[in-house]
Amino acid sequence: MKINEQIDISAIVEENIQPQMASKISVKDLSAFFGKTKVLKNISIELPEKKVVAIIGPSGCGKSTFLRSINRMHEVVGGTITGNIFLDGEDIMKLDPVYLRRKIGMVFQKPNPFPTMSIFNNVVAGLKLNGFRNRKALKEIVEKSLKAAALWDEVKDNLNDSGANISGGQQQRLCIARTIAVNPDVILMDEPASALDPISTAKIEELIFELKKDFTIIIVTHNMQQAARVSDYTAFFYMGELVEYSDTKKMFTAPDKKQTEDYITGRFG
Repeated sequence: MKINEQIDISAIVEENIQPQMASKISVKDLSAFFGKTKVLKNISIELPEKKVVAIIGPSGCGKSTFLRSINRMHEVVGGTITGNIFLDGEDIMKLDPVYLRRKIGMVFQKPNPFPTMSIFNNVVAGLKLNGFRNRKALKEIVEKSLKAAALWDEVKDNLNDSGANISGGQQQRLCIARTIAVNPDVILMDEPASALDPISTAKIEELIFELKKDFTIIIVTHNMQQAARVSDYTAFFYMGELVEYSDTKKMFTAPDKKQTEDYITGRFG
């Protein structure tokens, strides 16, 4: 470099904040509100394709609000946002919300199968809602989705039974199968294993590892060990702000910010 060559400091700073990657979702200067209360503050983050990003931070830091903003569910509960979120370069606010939620599916903290529906109909509920009725194709999708959710062998002989009659861990995998069935690009997971026993939690974590071959996954978790096990990248949120975002191994071994280190090591939160 020539001695008088100008250095772009802003580019260096940006490189240190955001891991270099091809983005599936780009979030630019996102703020989220409940009424006049600002719960997310100017978040900018790049979420890579076919990787797992863990969102960590103490309760009330905005993790779930961030997740819900990505598929416009925040507005369903009366919230508003400013800034921009792009899916494959498209502004999500210009997309039909129903279409968007097919592209960006969500798995919630507590398993929520439809109790009056069979396992079969739980899986294809989204497809039927959109007018898909081909019985042969539906059977193929059910088998494919349940296999992808590591549930097929456990329920294949009981597909007509209620989705509420299986264990909690199986119900959560059924909900994942239901999400997969509509062939989304992105799966959002909000504490997907927090209500499950350790064995079921391990199955969900194994499943996440397999699913990232085909899907971009963003998971909110309070469990530091889980974030370290399942994610490729980790973002630490605190009081509505993005404090640090990096490769998970680096985050858990040599974080850049003392605040991040204090949270990961249990000094607060």
